[in-house]
Amino acid sequence: MPEKKKKDQQSAPEQDAKVEAPEETKAADSTPEAQPEQETAEQKLQEQLDQLNDRLLRTLAEYDNYRKRSIKEKDAIYPQAKADTVEKFLPIIDNFERAMQTECSDEAFKKGIDMIFQSFIKTMHELSVEEIGKEGEPFNPDLHNAVMHVEDENYGENVVAQVLQKGYKIGDRVVRYAMVKVAN
Repeated sequence: MPEKKKKDQQSAPEQDAKVEAPEETKAADSTPEAQPEQETAEQKLQEQLDQLNDRLLRTLAEYDNYRKRSIKEKDAIYPQAKADTVEKFLPIIDNFERAMQTECSDEAFKKGIDMIFQSFIKTMHELSVEEIGKEGEPFNPDLHNAVMHVEDENYGENVVAQVLQKGYKIGDRVVRYAMVKVAN
């Protein structure tokens, strides 16, 4: 057994030396040669952090732009859809106007047609739809479509002499141009 104790005692200083070895390594790391490696590692980490921050900021900016663009597109879609829908109803209103101008022997029938027509007109006003094109107003190519030209002394120059088909607009958006006869 004494031999075994000797071996244990001999191996114990070796173990102590092994334990001390990392301290020596630590001391070696703190030498001036090891510091540039640490700084390089720190610089690399800082660069990675800067790159990630830049990517994050760019992603946030892209998302903000996407959100603003989506809101803008949504706001533009509603007026266009409204104008397209109103445009589909305009021939029906034209037909009601023609029906109101014809003679009818049944007064109850004519009154019913008038009530339906007035309901249409009320709905159009609620949707902010305005009629454009009235006799006597100045010709405006942004609102009127001149299909005929007439020489008439009763009207001034470039004045709407007759409305052939009413036009409609919603705010500044023209849904249908008024078809007019223009006098000189």
